[in-house]
Amino acid sequence: MAEPGELDVIGIGNALVDILSHADDALLARQGLVKGTMHLVDEARAHDLYEAMGPGVEMSGGSAANTVVGVASFGGRAHYVGKVRDDQLGEVFGHDLRATGVGYDTPRAVSGPPTGRCLILVTPDAQRTMSTFLGASVRLGPRDVDERLIARGKILYLEGYLFDPPEAQEAFRTAAAIAHRAGRKVALTLSDPFCVGRHRDAFLDLVEHHVDILFANEAEIGALYQVDDFDVALARVRGHCEVAALTRSAKGSVLVGDGRVHAVDADPVDAVVDTTGAGDLYAAGVLYGLSQGLDLPTCGRLGSLAAAEVIAHVGARPMVPLAQLAGALLE
Repeated sequence: MAEPGELDVIGIGNALVDILSHADDALLARQGLVKGTMHLVDEARAHDLYEAMGPGVEMSGGSAANTVVGVASFGGRAHYVGKVRDDQLGEVFGHDLRATGVGYDTPRAVSGPPTGRCLILVTPDAQRTMSTFLGASVRLGPRDVDERLIARGKILYLEGYLFDPPEAQEAFRTAAAIAHRAGRKVALTLSDPFCVGRHRDAFLDLVEHHVDILFANEAEIGALYQVDDFDVALARVRGHCEVAALTRSAKGSVLVGDGRVHAVDADPVDAVVDTTGAGDLYAAGVLYGLSQGLDLPTCGRLGSLAAAEVIAHVGARPMVPLAQLAGALLE
């Protein structure tokens, strides 16, 4: 059996297959979609939207899954927990994830809805608009949380989207409690401002009392505290968790911890092709850095590097090993 503490990051999230397609603003308008956000849809709506999309690229995805793939790309030891169905997409999801070096052994559902999928429309401005059918991922429950596994991870990373399905929310709380009993850190990403709006009170309680490391972008942290001013939100979050990593798109990011505020520039990119996964990969860099005991500015630079790599091409997974790109930062 593997020794305790062997894993750097364990991610728990909605296991989805991403289907990406280029689209114009007119298609978003016809479909009633709000650019740059994530909408939950049922199976029938997912089918109709898929029919309206142009040619697509399919790949295993899901926010926390993208993040742990990034951790593995940095050379970290990562594991993922998420539910798929025993269907073709479920098989593809598991194979693709394990092929990146991430551990994945959550039992597949043998009944119920099919494997979930996220339909992603990428507009010419590189914004991504997501319509998500959660499918089998909603069947993730406390029984899928292996206490011995969770206790082995230095950091448990939880996806805010998990707060939509009630049973998965219970798995979320169960895993967080296990991690803290084992003396591990718990990280949370707020995922989406609409998600924050649906669960604000629960998220506030988590951030104030149960989460050590928080990830959010400007819109999400503003939604959490119901303020429009980033600096006001920054002041609010400072006393609520050990580390807060707040992204600001082209303005870079701000990391709060150890009583200090660190501003980190965004890495330059020749052309922004697709912002899908930018936040997920930023989290990967920060989490990997924290798991290796690196200081916050270095963690932020690793996050910026990973985000820059992924927005320069279509898809939410790195195409070049992040350890190779990081070079001197990891020496």
